Amino acid sequence: MPPKRSVDKLSTEELRQALIQRQREDRQARLRNYQKTGRVVGVEPPPTQTNLEGLRSKQLEDVERERLEKKQREKRRWLDRLLLLLEVAAVVGLILLVFNGVSLLRNLNREVAASLQQPTLTPTALIMAVVLPSGHTPPNSPDGAQPNIAEIPEQLQPLVQSMDALPLPTSGPEQAVRIQIPAIDVDAPVVQGDNWEQLKKGVGQHSGTPDPGVDGNVVLSAHNDVYGEIFRNLDQLQDGDEVILFTDKQAYTYKVEKILFVEPTSVDILAQTTEPVVTLISCYPYMIDNQRIVVVASLVE
Repeated sequence: MPPKRSVDKLSTEELRQALIQRQREDRQARLRNYQKTGRVVGVEPPPTQTNLEGLRSKQLEDVERERLEKKQREKRRWLDRLLLLLEVAAVVGLILLVFNGVSLLRNLNREVAASLQQPTLTPTALIMAVVLPSGHTPPNSPDGAQPNIAEIPEQLQPLVQSMDALPLPTSGPEQAVRIQIPAIDVDAPVVQGDNWEQLKKGVGQHSGTPDPGVDGNVVLSAHNDVYGEIFRNLDQLQDGDEVILFTDKQAYTYKVEKILFVEPTSVDILAQTTEPVVTLISCYPYMIDNQRIVVVASLVE
């Protein structure tokens, strides 16, 4: 048993423990006294130092557990926020993907539609002619009036003969059927095609040229000294004179704008235009026929 120390030499904790021990001994003495007298059957033993330490440990564990739970809740809160941000980003990405897909599909449809769209067709004569129509030898030549093969280059003569053999367009209600030029007393039928045989019937319309009244160049030709001499006096026309073309439905009036004298090979006269015009062609001069006279007239609105 350790020797007893003076009270002055005890620490505060030792004094507190000694006081607790003394109180416990006094309480136990009283309890034994009460038990002997029969006033107390039994009492629960006071808490020991071990119980106090266990209670303190339990409180520490509760505090530590609460701290850990709080830390876990904080982690879960940040994790929930991160998941929410990821969900928002995924939704935004999906919206952008759908928008880009719709834009891509719209552009693709537009490109396909543009590739499938047919251009607006305008009547365009294929300038395959080697010389201008109505060419022939004069009726007073040794062999009489006949197609003037001499004005066609020799290597191109088979091409001209093959073109003459092409089928003629089928007549329609919008095609020219008659022409009148009041200033020179012309009133003649119009037929499709301007080869040698067709020009025997009247004024021939060059194949591939448009109908009267529409944009483009209506090319008509006739002889000047054979088969009725229909275009003999084209050189007498003046600016402003009328050229009237009839179809089965209506009449179209054109006004003369210019008169040209060109070589038989000036096939650019057959080229199409963006405005409605009529071009009249015949051999020139009278009974010589080594040139062409060309009259151009524009449609009167």
